[in-house]
Amino acid sequence: MGVNCSPYLWHGIQLDTVVIEGIQAMAKHGVLPQEKETPQSFVVDVVVHLDTRAAARSDEIAKTVDYGEVAKEVVARLTGEPADLIETVAERIARGVLELGAALVVDVIIHKPGVDLGVPFGDVYVQIRRELKGGDIWSDRRIGSAAGLADDPLSPEAVPPPKDVLDERPSRPVPVVLAIGGNLGDVEYTLARAVEDLGRLEGIGIVSVSPLVATKPVGGPPQPDFLNAVVKIETSLSARALLHICQGIEMIHGRERSVQEGPRTLDIDLITYGDLVASSLDLVIPHPRACLRAFVLAPWAAIDPAAVLPASAGSTGGKVHDLATAAPDAAGLTVVQNPWDPASVLSARAAQSGTPSPGA
Repeated sequence: MGVNCSPYLWHGIQLDTVVIEGIQAMAKHGVLPQEKETPQSFVVDVVVHLDTRAAARSDEIAKTVDYGEVAKEVVARLTGEPADLIETVAERIARGVLELGAALVVDVIIHKPGVDLGVPFGDVYVQIRRELKGGDIWSDRRIGSAAGLADDPLSPEAVPPPKDVLDERPSRPVPVVLAIGGNLGDVEYTLARAVEDLGRLEGIGIVSVSPLVATKPVGGPPQPDFLNAVVKIETSLSARALLHICQGIEMIHGRERSVQEGPRTLDIDLITYGDLVASSLDLVIPHPRACLRAFVLAPWAAIDPAAVLPASAGSTGGKVHDLATAAPDAAGLTVVQNPWDPASVLSARAAQSGTPSPGA
């Protein structure tokens, strides 16, 4: 048969593909009454775009897609609730495959060979492409919390956070300070990708990005030094929705929470959210340890010398510049790059790989 789908560039790197052709099932989809009564044959092709390098190195199926699980998911969605349009069914299938994990982008082609068009025809099908970052799946892929909890908020066993001020959407965009860092893998590239990820999401606008700094680990087991930066944004999202998005980005970039205060590919902490002072099981604003962290305070002061950290029950407030100077880890901080431009990092990597950067 042969599936015709264009390659997909993810941060300048062409993704690999896993293709499953000709998944067949009988279902009742269509606008005509008889189509709702008598099952018809449907054929589905799925192209999963992903990065298979980690799976190839480890030889672990958990780091790629399971063809059998994808096929089962397609059939389950295809034979589910009847729909008038196969466009609707294609959307359901795309979401189902993305929710399985590993897939960053998916193409779904649904063929309806038994449809009566009144004239001879060779084939009729609907073809769609959906990205993980293109909808609410991205923010739903949550892991852990800024409070250090190990529970997945989507788990049935997890205690759902209460509805409170952290769920309230602002009437106008509010300024937010985020701290990003990591010490595993190609850290600068990962941090640059995280900034790009934030900027692509609806409801978030990047205002400025700090210099890149290097710091010694604070607590935890022996581990490599960190690279850190601060990102100022404006958002129309609630604080908790923003938290979930940050956790989703962490997860997509390989964040694991098996070791408390252990090494990590990416950490995104919500430091301040406007003037809000609030505390719950899953989120404390301002960040309760920000007043002690030069790797947050110094980059922040570099892009906003007049910045003030609000005081709270668990955090000493004051001028960010003064807090940075007095922080216990101030002596161990070094500036790696000032200014630091994430877009230039991504463009350079794309040039090295010989592929155009996204959106080019």
